[in-house]
Amino acid sequence: MFVSFSRRATVLLASCAVAVVAASLATAPPERLVERIGHHLSETEPELATGRMRVPPDADSTPAALPRPGDVAVCDEPGRDEVVTLPDTAATGGEGRSVWIRRPPGPDSADLPVLYLLHGSSSGHRTLMDAGVGDLMDRQMCRSGVEFVIAAPHGQVEDGSTTEWADAHDGSFALESFVTGPTVTAVEGEYPRPRSLRAIGGFSMGGYGAAALALRNPALYSQVVSWAGYFRVDDPHGVLGTDTGPHSPDHLLGPEEVRDLRFMLVEGRDDHTPLQEGRIQGEAERFSGLLTEHGMTVTTLRPRGGHDLRTWKRTFPDVADFLVAGWASAP
Repeated sequence: MFVSFSRRATVLLASCAVAVVAASLATAPPERLVERIGHHLSETEPELATGRMRVPPDADSTPAALPRPGDVAVCDEPGRDEVVTLPDTAATGGEGRSVWIRRPPGPDSADLPVLYLLHGSSSGHRTLMDAGVGDLMDRQMCRSGVEFVIAAPHGQVEDGSTTEWADAHDGSFALESFVTGPTVTAVEGEYPRPRSLRAIGGFSMGGYGAAALALRNPALYSQVVSWAGYFRVDDPHGVLGTDTGPHSPDHLLGPEEVRDLRFMLVEGRDDHTPLQEGRIQGEAERFSGLLTEHGMTVTTLRPRGGHDLRTWKRTFPDVADFLVAGWASAP
């Protein structure tokens, strides 16, 4: 069976380090997405820095996934893509909001981790599909020996506002509620995951959204990956209203319940993308410092490149290893 006893065995954090062989992504197809601005530069290994490590507490009883490099179903058969449409009158076209779901081969189960992915301001769920994110993540699942579900909701609205993956203060849309509610229900169905097996990640605006949603909903997620995110409010269309503090990740680190969240921050060395105030460059370093001050787990990657999927996809091996380490250390 695809779901074997070994996948339900509890393992120590160190067991996730087996057979770490970096998979080459140099042959990845050219990107269609360049958020705000972007640069396509030469391939190279990212710089890596790791902050203080904290193992999540024994918050639930679901066993961790056991790494089995090269011996999981996705090594022989690609994941299955599905796009579901869920009710949401604020979605573009008013016909519902789509969610791309990619599942590894075999049956679903409550011990199969899920990575929720949020796209950037000028893209959508199909941008990630067309860029081959699913196939590239399949390679990392095979290499690391831990399979997981990928789920990417569509985050655009009818009037074209940059949504910041939030609930608009005027009630015109409710994307945070959509991501943390109907999306989770649609993806996990009769096999709801424990917090320890849910991660949320995103690109650019989605990187901001992943950090904000995880810190605002710490009972839902245990890990965060932010590719070229920003960690203070940058809201060009004013969807958050005047009281933006509750949506600013750098203001949300105080509560004890967020302290065991694990963060990976990715920022291209040549990412000079402007924000309303300042730019993205330096945000990962700034936020990493704040996380470290609060005793939280943070790992930063600095790949050569700019603000584009070509740069970010080169970090997928490191991202997969980071996520597997967190999932493998779960009780």
